[in-house]
Amino acid sequence: MTLCTLTLYSRPFGVHTPDRSASPALNNKRLPRYHNVSPWLRWAVSPVDALKLLTLPLVLYANWELLAPYLSPGFKNPFAPFFQISGHVDTSDPGDHRYAKSYYDILFLAYHIIFFSGVRQFITINVSRPIAKYFGLKREAKIDRFGEQAYAMVYFAVFGTWGYSVMTHLPTYWYRTEYFWIDYPHWNLNLNLKRYYLMQFSYWCQQLLVLLLGLEKPRKDYSELVAHHFVTLWLVGWSYLFNMTYIGNAVYMSMDIPDTFLAFSKLLNYIQWERAKVISFVIFVGIWTYFRHYLNIIMLWSALFETHLVPYADQPLSDSDYCVYMVSWMPAIIFISIFVLQILNLFWYYLIMKILVRAIVISEVDDDRSDDEDEEGAEAKKED
Repeated sequence: MTLCTLTLYSRPFGVHTPDRSASPALNNKRLPRYHNVSPWLRWAVSPVDALKLLTLPLVLYANWELLAPYLSPGFKNPFAPFFQISGHVDTSDPGDHRYAKSYYDILFLAYHIIFFSGVRQFITINVSRPIAKYFGLKREAKIDRFGEQAYAMVYFAVFGTWGYSVMTHLPTYWYRTEYFWIDYPHWNLNLNLKRYYLMQFSYWCQQLLVLLLGLEKPRKDYSELVAHHFVTLWLVGWSYLFNMTYIGNAVYMSMDIPDTFLAFSKLLNYIQWERAKVISFVIFVGIWTYFRHYLNIIMLWSALFETHLVPYADQPLSDSDYCVYMVSWMPAIIFISIFVLQILNLFWYYLIMKILVRAIVISEVDDDRSDDEDEEGAEAKKED
């Protein structure tokens, strides 16, 4: 769902693409990018350190499985919650296992924040950099951007597909919004939905860490991006806490699928496949419009006019039924949260339309937020 980067096209249509070999080379004296990261956070920037931390609970889990039958028979493995879903509902149907919220979910989140950190750095450093150089990219800024978009495309493609698969097994398919509220609360989740939800939560926590550590060079819409991340984490958190996972899955779907096409379009732009990037951009605009705006408006309408379908609405919260019933103020919170997300979407949609208008009217499609790369190119030329 990273929407911060819309650097889609840097040349007019039809203009001959210059030889990429003319791009200025990276200054060899440049300091290592992550030299100022605390040793306690090396796992956030080093795939090897992340792998070491990820391996530790697995080793401890395996040792427990081998020794516990002799030392503590019948005692549950305490390391399982790091990578296995907790909160199994013992009264659920044996053929349809259900899972509730659990304090052990925090361990699962922490483990997968490290997991996504390792995957991100592995893709951006070990996979994407050689590919970027193969296509002739030499400026460090563009190589970094290429890696960021490659990781984004992989993540959103996987989770967009996974989210679709999850929705096909829910009554909300395809955006049958009345089932956001019918039979609420949806507090006993199937295994696939709970794992999907917690993995999404982990990803967005890790993305916030990326911003805080400065692993991605800020663009002009940095403030909007930070706001987007906080709104997303807020949506994930309260929807999980208050058993709104059906509508949460729908929101995820509306963001992940268009972001896949956004990242793909940017990759084509970086490798300068002129015709392909134009076609992909046109497709992307249509997909973005449908998912990020049309479907979001449908969900906003549902939050206004369908919440009366909730059974036992306006019931007070108590210690025994905390987060079970829909209280009177909850529909307003749901609407405001999705509405704020829609405002941010409209900001990026404005930038997208500017690019589209330039392409149609004056055959020029520069993104005025992308001067960071241009400035680095200018500095490199001065050094040459």
